[in-house]
Amino acid sequence: MKTFLLLQFDSEGAPFSEVADVLEDLGFEAHQEGYDFVYDWGRPATVRESLEFADRIQAALKGTRVAFRIESSDD
Repeated sequence: MKTFLLLQFDSEGAPFSEVADVLEDLGFEAHQEGYDFVYDWGRPATVRESLEFADRIQAALKGTRVAFRIESSDD
């Protein structure tokens, strides 16, 4: 399973490079095809795991003024 992340930045928020470092610490990799980052679970994940991961992303981005959208797929 993979989780894709699309970011929306605020001009008054954290710089992209700083946000990228935070996301890479969570295991995300930069992505080029329609999303900004992708996380490869390497296995199927449960809905509960996906929700808990979304909570971790939200906590990691708190205070950066970055909005995000996540989408997971079995691809």
